[in-house]
Amino acid sequence: MADRIPEEKIDQIRQALDIVEVVSDYVGLKKQGRNYFGLCPFHGENTPSFSVSSDKQIFHCFGCGAGGNVFSFIMDIEGISFQEAVVKLAERANIELEMNVTSNLGEKKASKEIQAAKDAHELLRKFYHHLLVNTKEGQHALEYLLERGFTKESIDKFQIGYSLNSWDFVVKFLAKRDFSPEWMEKAGLIIKREKDGTYFDRFRDRIMFPIFDRHGQTIAFSGRSLGADEPKYLNSPETAIFNKSKILYNFHLAKPNIKKLQHAVLFEGFADCIAADRAGVENGIATMGTSLTDEHIAILRQNVHSITICYDSDNAGIEAAFRAGNLLDDAGFQVKVAIMPDGFDPDEYIKTFGPEKFRKDVIDASYTWMGFKFLYFRRGKNLQNEGDRLSYIEQIIKEISKLTKVVEKDHYLRQLATEFSLSLDSLKQQEKQIYFTKKRKEKSNATKNRKPLYIQNQASELKPAYYTAERRLIAHMLKNRDTAYKIQELLQGNTFNIDEHQAIITYLLGYYEDHLEPNVSAFLSYLQDDNLRKMVATIEMMPINDELNEQELHDYIKQVLNHKKMLKIKEKELELKEAERTDFKKAISILEEIKQLRNSL
Repeated sequence: MADRIPEEKIDQIRQALDIVEVVSDYVGLKKQGRNYFGLCPFHGENTPSFSVSSDKQIFHCFGCGAGGNVFSFIMDIEGISFQEAVVKLAERANIELEMNVTSNLGEKKASKEIQAAKDAHELLRKFYHHLLVNTKEGQHALEYLLERGFTKESIDKFQIGYSLNSWDFVVKFLAKRDFSPEWMEKAGLIIKREKDGTYFDRFRDRIMFPIFDRHGQTIAFSGRSLGADEPKYLNSPETAIFNKSKILYNFHLAKPNIKKLQHAVLFEGFADCIAADRAGVENGIATMGTSLTDEHIAILRQNVHSITICYDSDNAGIEAAFRAGNLLDDAGFQVKVAIMPDGFDPDEYIKTFGPEKFRKDVIDASYTWMGFKFLYFRRGKNLQNEGDRLSYIEQIIKEISKLTKVVEKDHYLRQLATEFSLSLDSLKQQEKQIYFTKKRKEKSNATKNRKPLYIQNQASELKPAYYTAERRLIAHMLKNRDTAYKIQELLQGNTFNIDEHQAIITYLLGYYEDHLEPNVSAFLSYLQDDNLRKMVATIEMMPINDELNEQELHDYIKQVLNHKKMLKIKEKELELKEAERTDFKKAISILEEIKQLRNSL
């Protein structure tokens, strides 16, 4: 059983970390006023509504209502328990917990098998790298890399290694260290022979490129043959710890530069990514032999808004760039496309023309997304042919009609008019026709497919006066301990009308019994209910006066108590109707009660 983490340790961890820095690892944030804003990682959006307060050490999304402190953020974003979040943040803050907190972290803790897979990959990554750079057995592989433009710095940075030309070295190497062969087969490191059930090494006599997850842990390998052996690249199979659709190569190393530049360069494979890094493009990432996926886009959305696609110049590369660009554009990214000269991939271009020319003539000379479409749609067309030319112009106008900015539309329509000596007015007219036809069609389809559905929008719904009054009272109670006790006294034993509001102040008064100073971030850890945490984060983000004057305080209390009286009046009015039919004296008595209640409002 895991030990309970003392509250003092939790406070120490919270005070040692800035929530803005922690959240910035997952969300691209920009400072606006006193707070930081970005795209919410918990729901899809194109306009930033996710706010982080450094002063209050809390986060809140005005769109979906998510909110809390640094612990609840890690819990929500990583899908882990509170205790796991504390352990993770303690490691980040270099705080020793000095207790058994890892022995029972719940159902989501990695199993022994998964942990063994991770440990084996880490061990082999170090061993393969050692073989390459420090041994006679790896000398020929090292010379092979150096001849092809790799530097020792790059080899160290990417932890490139070499696997021995042996059928069973890794099998024995791992077995000696008590790694289960069955588990290692599932991890993709060794293969089982069907005929006799023995095992052999998956990677033999290959240059080894370790694949890391977003946290820098080794989870797979790609082995390149040194000669003509096929396949040229032999990759780890997908396993419990390695899923290609969720991995962006070099993300863990490129992330600081991506954050700094607010820009990423997307390559098709890790070889291009490594070559670009040698050329000074240190914000490069790559997909692992798969098309861009929703999972990749989700990772990118948390970190950057501007992306340059740099794929191969062959037909397959151009098509892949078009698909990726459409996905990124739909997701709200600012997209550019770097066009490679015919017959070159980034690695070959850098070897031929050098790093500076690659940065200047390829990356820095990238086309806008619309500019790339001009090139993409003219492929395979003979623009001297009238039919091809008209087809191309119509396709480009359709693409221009998708643009949201009037200036962009005008710019590209003028470009089209100039290239083909066409009337700008006629192009604008056709673009408007295409645009409005599309809108009418979308509206018609939406009406056709519409289902009766009521969605309550809490943000825009007009709340009654007592509801707002209760929230403002809670906001002031969160800021001042004395105010909290004063409000409790003025309520004269009455409770708030909203059950959740009453629960919050009950917990808050309990918190103040042990804590002399208000601290909303600490109070959020004190709360056990997730919904109450979100509600407190929402209330804490409300704009209120720094000081609560007597008039304002009594007005709020009156709104709370008056609602209770109004409910009592309605109850008495029902009793009155019944009494009027059966008991005249009782009716007069009830009427007097109603009168007194109305006078007290």
